[in-house]
Amino acid sequence: MDQDIIVIGGGAAGEAAGFAAAAVGAPAVLVERDLVGGSCPFWACMPSKTLLNAAAQRACGAHYDWAHASARRDWMISREEIDYPDDGGHVRRMEAAGTRVVRGEARVVGPGVVEVRRPEGDVETLRATSVIVAAGSAPFVPPIPGVDKVPYWTSRDATSTRELPSSLVILGGGVVGVEMAQVFVRFGVRVRLVEGGDRILSRDHPLTSKHVADQIVEEGLELHLGVTAQGVRAGGAGRIVQLSDGSTVEGAELLIAVGRRPADLRALGVENAGATLDERGSPSPDDQMRVADGLFVAGDVAGGLQFTHVADYEGGIAARAAAGRPDRADLRVVPKVTFTDPEASAVGLTVEEAQVAGIDAFEISRDFASTGKGQTIEGARGHLTAVVDRERKRLVGAFAACPGAGELIHEAVLAMKTDAPVKVLADTIHAFPTTARVMGGVYQEAAARLA
Repeated sequence: MDQDIIVIGGGAAGEAAGFAAAAVGAPAVLVERDLVGGSCPFWACMPSKTLLNAAAQRACGAHYDWAHASARRDWMISREEIDYPDDGGHVRRMEAAGTRVVRGEARVVGPGVVEVRRPEGDVETLRATSVIVAAGSAPFVPPIPGVDKVPYWTSRDATSTRELPSSLVILGGGVVGVEMAQVFVRFGVRVRLVEGGDRILSRDHPLTSKHVADQIVEEGLELHLGVTAQGVRAGGAGRIVQLSDGSTVEGAELLIAVGRRPADLRALGVENAGATLDERGSPSPDDQMRVADGLFVAGDVAGGLQFTHVADYEGGIAARAAAGRPDRADLRVVPKVTFTDPEASAVGLTVEEAQVAGIDAFEISRDFASTGKGQTIEGARGHLTAVVDRERKRLVGAFAACPGAGELIHEAVLAMKTDAPVKVLADTIHAFPTTARVMGGVYQEAAARLA
């Protein structure tokens, strides 16, 4: 069947592309081998944040046991009383919008030509003016000696488990590792987290790393920094991990959370449609997400930041570009949020990163606990930080670890995208007592330094 657009992959980027194609009147078909919706609604964002909410309620003394948390998570991912999530709602919404959904394994065999091997074994050939590849990514498992000989968890297992482990070892102090550490610690699991660097959340502001680490360690996390896993074997509580300092840690389960790798597009045949790939099978898209005539990418396979909001944005850009619209991606200013307690957010450059880039930058930080909003919250901790280009008098970075951090960061995102002067942020009225008002005070202090 001929289409205007074929979308390969039904995760955040593919869904966005399918809806965007329908919105501009472009006949499209979306090909997905597993769950339409992808990782975010079933294995990643939604279940992890649901469990974090349950853990937060339990930490406040609420009667909230794991059975309740697991059941609510199953409701969130459409897995109530069944073994695997049901993506029927996603499929119905996509088809109601006007994009056909096809189940199966897709492979590009030529410009605008995709073969789909269905679960039943038959092959359907699809043809279109344009193809969008949104094949996503998969958890990276490093070649640790012995890891292939013992069962281990990836993020999917951690967010979907119905049984609470008695103990857990986590490899990786990034967002997934840290969020899951707090979930399980708050449900009484003995958790040991191993991070090779000198701090968790290493891509965030150092103050964020400190405040989040202090909180979870206070709650019971055993944190091992500056060491790496050198071997894994069965034994002890279940899994024993040999560390680079000669010590060992053990847990009933082992969660490997050291990052994700984009799908290798060589396996999908995109070179048959004119794409040029690097040695890891990754493309270099232009600002319309195009990698060859009539061939586009979106989401994790595009090689940028691996966030649902980025994938969603790129999927829309790719579909509209494939339909002949002039849309172009602007990925200069992308926020990120870690949903721990305290919540953490970031956009742009740290002061060190700005200075390395040749920017005459300074930063202003406030301790959240000492602010009006912080004083209303028992046990408050955190910070709010702005990084300013002294010459241009513009914001180049903003960071927060505090309640509401994920919401307040978007004022900074908008300011950086529109190139708003710091004095405009400083002159903006923020309601009292809010975390946003605390950030407004940071902007006022920065403006005073620029005067």
